[in-house]
Formats: sequence, structure tokens, C-alpha cells
Amino acid sequence: MSLTVFNNPDALPQLIGEFRPVDEWQAHINDIFYGLRGGRLRDFSQTFAAADYRLAHALAADYYARVLAREKARGESSSDPASRPSSPAPCLIIHEWGCGNGNLAACFLTHLKAIDKESRVYPRVRYVLVDAQEATLQAAMAHPDLVQHTDRIESVCAQVQDLATVADGSVDRILCNELWNDLPTKLMLRKDGDIEEEFLRPNLSEARHAEIADWSGFVHAFDGKDIKALDAFPAFLEDIIWEKEYRKSDWKLIPYRKTVTDFLKKIDEHVLVPVNFGAYASIKEAKRLLAPDAIGFSSFDAGTADLDVLNDPEKPCYGQFGGQYSFMVNFALVESVAKHLGMKISAIEPQKEYIGQCLATNVMSLMDLLATHPRSHALKGWEQDQLIVQTIHALNKTYQSPYRRTIEFPLSANIPAEGRETLQRLLSSLKQDGMPDTIAYLTEEELTTALQDLETIGYDRDMILSALQAPAQNVDYYHHFLKP
Repeated sequence: MSLTVFNNPDALPQLIGEFRPVDEWQAHINDIFYGLRGGRLRDFSQTFAAADYRLAHALAADYYARVLAREKARGESSSDPASRPSSPAPCLIIHEWGCGNGNLAACFLTHLKAIDKESRVYPRVRYVLVDAQEATLQAAMAHPDLVQHTDRIESVCAQVQDLATVADGSVDRILCNELWNDLPTKLMLRKDGDIEEEFLRPNLSEARHAEIADWSGFVHAFDGKDIKALDAFPAFLEDIIWEKEYRKSDWKLIPYRKTVTDFLKKIDEHVLVPVNFGAYASIKEAKRLLAPDAIGFSSFDAGTADLDVLNDPEKPCYGQFGGQYSFMVNFALVESVAKHLGMKISAIEPQKEYIGQCLATNVMSLMDLLATHPRSHALKGWEQDQLIVQTIHALNKTYQSPYRRTIEFPLSANIPAEGRETLQRLLSSLKQDGMPDTIAYLTEEELTTALQDLETIGYDRDMILSALQAPAQNVDYYHHFLKP
């Protein structure tokens, strides 16, 4: 979250709200963001599941293997139908919390169906898309690759922290991708023996204020999260300017007080850390919903479990994408709370390691590949665009996706006319079964096959091969697996 702070109150633009804890404003703004923009999330941020398929395929392969292993342990694993139990096999309910654009569900189900040669798992699956925003659910359900799985799909419009319509112990698998960073999160620190948290107050920039004729109507709609009314005003989310201050936490309102307090004692004074209360609430609900022998709960998100990183005052606690607030996940504290809630299994691993293990290969992201280019950090905006498009073009000579996607890549506005025409032609020539997105995974085989073409645009072979084996960065994408 990019905050602009003013010390002189008289210099502030127009006030549109009062000081409230950061998690309250986060929830408020995100409700507005998804209400206004829920049907076009990829215009503002992308995830590893927005267009790529590798995370979905890894999850499908993992689920298939775990279900068969569980049935083997029960004595239900025979491939001979005559020797299987006579009673019908139970339905397998999978929840995806925070369903994005539906691509994860589509690729998961397509791959599960493809690898389930004997139809022992896929026909029993009920895949439930869960999201708090109806617009997001509708957009996800309309994903073209979900058409073939219509009879497997359901949807629930609700907060994942409170799925009252779902029965206890009824769910076999819960997946959520980059959801925890959107759920309510406080920023807390120790100061002179007390624990304080960040409070924010929103103002609208002078330029945007000048464009709004009905100011009182706008403020009323903003306060009430009236999406229909707000949609009639000029776009404003990126024009909010935030003041911030720190106040003592009201511990009567803070759950898991001892666990949080004990954790903060490990952090130096005056160092802010994310405290992901929304994630904790989701784990509590997951524990209620998961069956006693369920496969479990997997969350994928950006963050760290390293106390040294969490103790760094310069770490990135938050980001802002199109007005949406996204917080780093403090996996170390999430794990402590999960154990407090009674989760018996809690394992944290780099996301790329999980994907590589499930698909039996090493993987790295396209963004990590780009970072190995010797000139990547010295290039100007449009030159970075050029490198990205050239890299995708080189990879596409050998890369082939099982899905057809048209890559979405808006070119920078400041590209010289001649360069823009060249890049536009290159973009138009990219095949639909090539790299689906700039946020995508590559296998070791795909990279080694393309090494010669990558070297022609300046990549170093040894740097690429080293990056394939590199450990996770200080703040990176992780998989947190939980099981009651």
C-alpha cells in the first residue's frame, strides 16, 4: 500500500473518512474494489493462477495421488470394479476460496479428468467456488474452460471466515490462492512496552475532488460502500491519499492475544509486522469444515516465515494494486495460530518447490528468469517491455501449453513509435498455445531446450541454471498446508 503522509492538516485534500485501524479500512476499500472491478481483476493484478496452469496441474496431481493413497489405506484401491466395495463411493467436495477469474478451477478439473484414466476420482468431485463478491463469482463461472465441467461446479457467495451454509466436516479439500493477503490484516509493533497498531484516515486528491460535483453524495456512497452509486462517479481508488498514525491496541477486540503477544516479543521495538487476522479466521472455519480424514487445506501467498526478515524494518509489509490493498503474509505467526486452533499438521514450503515436486521437475517463474538477464535492472520501462516480449517469443519456439490463451500485455505508453510497431507485430505473432502470461512457471526442460535462443537476446546460460536451483527470496511465494 503506497501511503502519502501529510504533516500539515491544512494542506490535506478533501477528507472522506476518519481514523480507523488499517484492517478495517482494508476490508472497506477491498469491498469497494471488488464491487467495482471484480469482473476484470487481471486489469489490475495478476496471480500465478490467473492464466498459467502449472499451479492447478500440481494441485490436481497432488489431490489425485492423495485420494488414491487414502483409499489404498482403507482397502478400497483395487482397479477391478468387482472387488471394490458395493456401496457408492462418497462425494469429494473441494472448495476454492477466493476464486479469481476461474482459471485455477478450470485447469485443475481438466487435468484431474485427464490423469484419472479409470474415472475413480473426477466423477465424484463437486468443486465449489467461494467468494464474497457476486461479480467475481459470475466472472469466474463464465470461464470458457469450465463449460466441460459444468456438472461438477457450484458456487457460494459468502465470506470464507463465515460459511454458515456449509455443514461441519463435509469438505475434503480447500484451496486458496493469494487470498490471505486480501483478508483483514493489522500492522502492529511494540513501543515502550506497549503494543500499538497502525490507523489510517482517507482523503481524496484535490484533482479528483474537483471532478466530483456531488461531493456529499460521493462521501455518503463511499461510507456506505454503495457500489451502484460509486460506479457513477469518476474512478477514484488510486487517488485516495492516506494519513497514518499509531495507537495502542484495544486488546478486548484482539483474538489470540497471548499467541500474538508472545510472537511480538520476538520482534524488535518499533518494527511493524503484519498480523493476518483474516487468515486466522479462515483457518478456524477450515478446521470446522474439513472431514476427519480430509486431504487438507492449502494456501498459496506471498510472505515469509523467517524471523530475521520479519524483524527487518525495511521489509515490504503491503502493496496496492488498482486501489486494492494487499498485505504480506506473516507465515510464522499464522503457523503459531494454526497450532493454537488445533491443526495437527502445518507445513510451509516455497511454492515453486511444491509445484516442482508434484510435477516431478524443477520450475522457475518467468519473472525470475527475466531477473537473471544481465541488463534487466538497467533497462528503461519500454526496454523492459521489449525484453519480456523477446523472451516470451524465444521460449515459444519450444514451449507448448495444453490450453489456448491470448496473452494480455499492454505496452508502455512511452515506447518510441518504431519500437512500438515492432513489439506489436511480435506480440501479434505469439502463438495461443505458447506462454500464457508474464506470471507463469517454466520447467527445467523448457528452459534448457530454449537456452540457445535465450542466449541470443543476452541471457547467460550459467545464471539461468543457477537460478533454477536458487532458494526462496526473503519475501516469496509459499505454500502453507494444514490438516486437522
